[in-house]
Amino acid sequence: MLETLGLTAAAGAVYQALLDHPGHGVDELAPSCGLTPGQVHDCLDELAQLMLVRASSEHPGQMRAVTPEIGLADMLARQEADLAARQAQLAASRAAVTRLVADRADTRATHGERLLGMDAIQTRLDLLGRSATTEVLGVHPGASQRPEDLAAGREGNATTIARGVTIKSLYQDATRNDPHATAYAQWLLSLGSEVRTAPVIPQRLVIIDRSQALVPIDPADTRKGALHVTEPGLVRALGELFDQAWATAVPLGATRTDDPETGLTDTERELLRLLGTGLTDDTASQRLGISSRTVKRHMASIMERLSATSRFEAGIKAAHNGWL
Repeated sequence: MLETLGLTAAAGAVYQALLDHPGHGVDELAPSCGLTPGQVHDCLDELAQLMLVRASSEHPGQMRAVTPEIGLADMLARQEADLAARQAQLAASRAAVTRLVADRADTRATHGERLLGMDAIQTRLDLLGRSATTEVLGVHPGASQRPEDLAAGREGNATTIARGVTIKSLYQDATRNDPHATAYAQWLLSLGSEVRTAPVIPQRLVIIDRSQALVPIDPADTRKGALHVTEPGLVRALGELFDQAWATAVPLGATRTDDPETGLTDTERELLRLLGTGLTDDTASQRLGISSRTVKRHMASIMERLSATSRFEAGIKAAHNGWL
């Protein structure tokens, strides 16, 4: 159970044992946890680094477990702070990459080529998939995916994975409600691919072997065409953008738990942040891949929890409570 917080199974077992038997030392913990004394020492070091155990005042030379109400709550707070920092870095990287791509979109040079229309894009994707040797990274924003587009990439992806190439696909959380995208993602997982989702992700993007990438010419209509880039600096920036988004995403199949202190889901927290920057419901819904009606439903739920009669009041109370 504690593995979701970053603990190893062995460390979690030792922590539980210490909570149940505060006076036990290494010799008593080892047999009860099915570990050797050396492994228990390693687990205690791990727990100490996470500030889940402290030196016992009552039993000199032994460690005592920090109560979960304090130790685990502090762990969650540190993880939330790290996540917020990564999301801020992701937002800054997204803006920088968007500007960089926009500056180069009208330039066709040795390191960039414009592909017009879905046929040209699909043909290039097929060729790139055949040439991939290590990994294919994909970002697929939107609440749903076109079944015909998913079908078009199925054969190429199967062949690519069969050659030992890793495929990592990043979707929005809202896609979990799309049966076509979910079925396709489950199929990718069955072949050994990796799929994750997040409330907000970068624009549509495909990166091949960290050396080539396809980005849309018009992010508002990705079917118009794409820019195929091979310039190392740009491809590296796109790769780092993907890595940052991937690090904050959740594997498909895992459930996102509500914040234990606020009760907010990741989508609700991101919605508050977006609306707090002045975005309209329509713009926020596009960024999150959900409908404007869903945005209003989320906000109604948040206002009820805050006992707020208006969005303005909800914003003030959310900021006062540290929700933003």
